[in-house]
Amino acid sequence: MKKTKKEDQFKVKGEELLKKIKELIKEGNVRKITIVNKEGKTIVVLPLTLGVVGAAIAPVLAAVGAIAALVTECTITVERE
Repeated sequence: MKKTKKEDQFKVKGEELLKKIKELIKEGNVRKITIVNKEGKTIVVLPLTLGVVGAAIAPVLAAVGAIAALVTECTITVERE
């Protein structure tokens, strides 16, 4: 039996980006996060696998922090199982 995928979208300002990503990761059912700038260009796709926690997520959060410093507004698309 195949699980269905669900997608949610959130529009956030650059300074809110890292906080929102951390919240989504803590939920645990997120499989992929895509960050798109306000022009519609994909900036980064973050595939999250089961069991990604702690130190393994630190590089992802560092990358998101760098992106947040560069964008004023973006859309986060979240794929869940």
